[in-house]
Amino acid sequence: MKLAKLANRTLFVLSVVVTGSVAGAFVWALLFVMNLGISFVWDNVGGRFGIYFPLAACLVGGLVVGLFAKRFGPYPEDLDAVMAKVKRDGRYDYDKLGVMSIAALLPLFFGGSIGPEAGLTGAVAGICTWVGDRMKRFGADFQQLTSVGTMAALSAIFTAPLFGFAAPLYGDGKDGGEGGDGPKGAATITLPKNSKIVVYFCAIAGALAAFMGLGALFGGGMSLPRFTDIHVGTAELAWLLPLAFVGAAAGWLFCVFDGLFERAAGKMGDRPVAKALIAGLVLAVLGILLPFTMFAGEVQAEQLGEVWTSMGALALLATGFAKVMITPLCIRFGWRGGHFFPVIFAGVSIGYGMAALTGADPVFCLCACTAALVGAVMRQPLMAVLLLFLCFPVKGVVVMFLAAALGAAIPLPKALRKDKGGNGGGQAEGAAPDAGQGAEG
Repeated sequence: MKLAKLANRTLFVLSVVVTGSVAGAFVWALLFVMNLGISFVWDNVGGRFGIYFPLAACLVGGLVVGLFAKRFGPYPEDLDAVMAKVKRDGRYDYDKLGVMSIAALLPLFFGGSIGPEAGLTGAVAGICTWVGDRMKRFGADFQQLTSVGTMAALSAIFTAPLFGFAAPLYGDGKDGGEGGDGPKGAATITLPKNSKIVVYFCAIAGALAAFMGLGALFGGGMSLPRFTDIHVGTAELAWLLPLAFVGAAAGWLFCVFDGLFERAAGKMGDRPVAKALIAGLVLAVLGILLPFTMFAGEVQAEQLGEVWTSMGALALLATGFAKVMITPLCIRFGWRGGHFFPVIFAGVSIGYGMAALTGADPVFCLCACTAALVGAVMRQPLMAVLLLFLCFPVKGVVVMFLAAALGAAIPLPKALRKDKGGNGGGQAEGAAPDAGQGAEG
């Protein structure tokens, strides 16, 4: 009996490593296809046209996205809804895996101001559920592969192990269960908390190894620039509160815009093509006036770091605040996706603008503004800081935590206040701080 239990544990841990590797490889593959599609549309085709190409591309994109949604439904689901289902049911439906993957990529091909994390996480959760269903005869706890794979996917997408590790544990309690009940007579693997930590570590290691290994061999991937040199002096500390308030104001506006666009989308009813075309038109106009407002923001953040000193404070601030408006518009009007990468870019742009205005250390300004903005959107300061470790130095952790806490403390209008849930993923994708809210009303 002990030998059989040991064999099951060993098989489970090996399955976890393989699951993490599959999650990382799948995330890399979809991001690789995303980069190919963006390059084809905007470099090969767009390079032959003038500055007004975004108008044609975004309108065509709106038509394609709208028709696809009309035919197949509102996919992908937002990250928060995916994680809520995984936490509640221990599984995620995989019958629409192809549809989810295509729906996640289409808005990104046409310059949508959204991140890929929502669609990628849902697709990975579906794959892991499929694997778990076929291995559950070895023990009911093999169904935990869905939760493990979802966490591994988050780690790979953001290349932020701490965020991916904390997300499924956040709010873990009686509903989280360590071992799962399983059917009578099933050979279950009871995982105490220490073993669960080891399992998550194995999944993260597998995911990051596959993701980074494939990226090193074939290119691709997705990551924000890494800021390392930060100076925290008397002048910087004097500007901390003003910088954090500016970032928090942008995060507050994100939530307000999200609520307004949710209501507007609801009043328009079931008109996916019309809504997607409206979003495409607004995106195109902003893209012509402020080009950095388009796309997820990871490449644009790197480009901005090279040219921000020549742009002027007003243009940088306008870009950041326009980003917090266009992202919820895209998500609510059918260009479905995540909001993490866009809001981080918005914070970076606003931070550069404040650095140009104040003369304070640029990385300090980026840390304060971005953390306050992300904290105001997520309403969970610790999760915001863990996420921001992917681009900001550990030396700025105190600055980031204080700014994120201030952002989370700024009250929202009463109509936007909703009960938090323990979904682990932070704020809903493009939603006010409701843990189970979908991406489009």
